[in-house]
Amino acid sequence: MGAHILAIKDMAGLCKPYAAELLVKTLKQEIGIPIHFHTHDTSGVQAASIIKGAEQKLDIADAAFAPLSGLTSQPNLNSVVEALRFNKRDTKLDAEQLQRTAEYWEVVREYYAPFESTMKSSTADVYYNEMPGGQYTNLYEQAEAVGLGHRWHEITRMYAEVNQMLGDIVKVTPSSKAVGDMALYMIANNLTEADVLDERRDLSFPESVIDLLSGRMGQPPGGFPKAIQKRILRGEKPLKGRPGANLPPADFAAAAAELEKKTGRKPTQRDVVTYLIFPRVYSDFIAQQEQYGDLSVLPTPVFFYGPQLGEEVTVEIEQGKTLIVKLLTVGDPLADGYRNVFFELNGQQREASVRDKSQKAAVDHRPKADAANSNHVGAPMPGMVVNVAVKVGEQIAKGTKLLSLEAMKMETTLYAERDAKVAEVTVQAGSHVETGDLVVRFE
Repeated sequence: MGAHILAIKDMAGLCKPYAAELLVKTLKQEIGIPIHFHTHDTSGVQAASIIKGAEQKLDIADAAFAPLSGLTSQPNLNSVVEALRFNKRDTKLDAEQLQRTAEYWEVVREYYAPFESTMKSSTADVYYNEMPGGQYTNLYEQAEAVGLGHRWHEITRMYAEVNQMLGDIVKVTPSSKAVGDMALYMIANNLTEADVLDERRDLSFPESVIDLLSGRMGQPPGGFPKAIQKRILRGEKPLKGRPGANLPPADFAAAAAELEKKTGRKPTQRDVVTYLIFPRVYSDFIAQQEQYGDLSVLPTPVFFYGPQLGEEVTVEIEQGKTLIVKLLTVGDPLADGYRNVFFELNGQQREASVRDKSQKAAVDHRPKADAANSNHVGAPMPGMVVNVAVKVGEQIAKGTKLLSLEAMKMETTLYAERDAKVAEVTVQAGSHVETGDLVVRFE
């Protein structure tokens, strides 16, 4: 059909060694283009899958330098190269150069330690939950953000159950995110599949799950299970065919004008495309740059952890313009949560007042929604209120959007479960809520 390469994308690392051997062998019998094998090493045996594929004339395989390999990453490049050395599929890669490069990445990995997954060893549990390698760390961070990190093993099992509930789908971004969001939602609210399907329950599902089952991420072979699709879409008709065919053409000129208004400068083509694809994320990025400037010029350890007392940091902010910054001392926290920071800038003493984000502000303790009171609407997840769509005194119909919550890129929209009049809205955009907090009260 005109393809140049066929890729086997094994994002969860489920293609076992003998399966890889059979798959590559069969493909080689049928097609004449190169075969590329991409896999993750969560189970710990994927190097063997690459080697068995290599025996069947596999053309390309993905691997990672030793310090960045294994677990949810790719198999160990250094080890695979040695396993194939002196073999007819010898890669001819230089062992000494590989080792020197690995030593570099060994140091770099230390800088990113806070972003590591909690996995300490490989696990065969991946054959049950089928979670993509790239999602392990992301979903764990989401779980931590909503206070469910201690229930991680329950979440991985619920992930497997949700996958079956949704029809055993292909799980790769963004469909895998929908499975993860639903697993977190069900664990947070102590729900089972029976609870989800129970039409007597008033539930507000994550937006990603609604997008998935409405067909906005595409159509799986045979479609989605009808019962769960009907329940989650609340009567909304799912799309048919390719979702992209229903989208209006992108207006690049309008997006460029909007972006220029936000930034005060003429955007590049890359700016416009990025803004069209990720409007909210790119807007946050722009706001950060306006506040702090280009932070990519900072050394990685300084960016993540800040300078040590007495440490001198050299920062090249543009070609030929270098700043030398030395941290002298940091004052005690003030009543308003700020600290005075004393430093030298190119040898001149300076002082700045900086907000100490580690000083937790007082938390508003909101009343909890009474689950037995149909006039109370509670937050289904902890998170931040993105927007509120109703106001006090407004008469609304069943299905009216009330508000949207977001926690670690997981967005949930709350809808009115019946006709009602809004008596009270206890939150506003930017409010932080916990599970069960009262957010709207009806008369």
